[in-house]
Amino acid sequence: MLILEIDMGKLDKQQEYFVLSALKQDSKEAFSLLFQTYYTDLVLFCGNFIKDKDSCEDIVQSIFLKLCTERKNIQIETSLKSYLLKAVRNSCFDEFRHLEIVRQYETEYENTVLDSYDTENYILYSDLHDHLRHALEQVPELYREAFVLNRFEGLKYREIAEKLNLPLGTVKSRIFFTRQKLQEELKDFR
Repeated sequence: MLILEIDMGKLDKQQEYFVLSALKQDSKEAFSLLFQTYYTDLVLFCGNFIKDKDSCEDIVQSIFLKLCTERKNIQIETSLKSYLLKAVRNSCFDEFRHLEIVRQYETEYENTVLDSYDTENYILYSDLHDHLRHALEQVPELYREAFVLNRFEGLKYREIAEKLNLPLGTVKSRIFFTRQKLQEELKDFR
């Protein structure tokens, strides 16, 4: 039986076996017949999973390419059409996994971009922190202590007065003096 005599559109099991045998013997006619017979149906089937027509065509073409390159070693237990449909389905799932990995990398990239922004902020914060520490060292220790208790430890003026055993007015004036001194020293960071 010549391959050209086989009706395209649908191959029965015997015809599939014959065409597959011819394909294993490097028949270009066999490959062409399989491609013409199944290509459109496989692209449409792929469309059930993936909505992009170009992607569907790429998937089906890669399956035919694999069929061609592995033709000598291919073992098909079911019908050739079932084999090809299963290959399309599996390739679609592979594509979904690939797209998920791409999304993960995109998310990581976005986070990296944010991290570089955070890095810039950290550098600015670190520089400000160093200047603040240096400016605080210029303030007398009794004044600095009241300021640190208020601004960094969150104590209220009254709590600081009790803790340091000072009048409330003294605590207020020390914190006010320290704030003014820091504003002078850190004016470049406004």
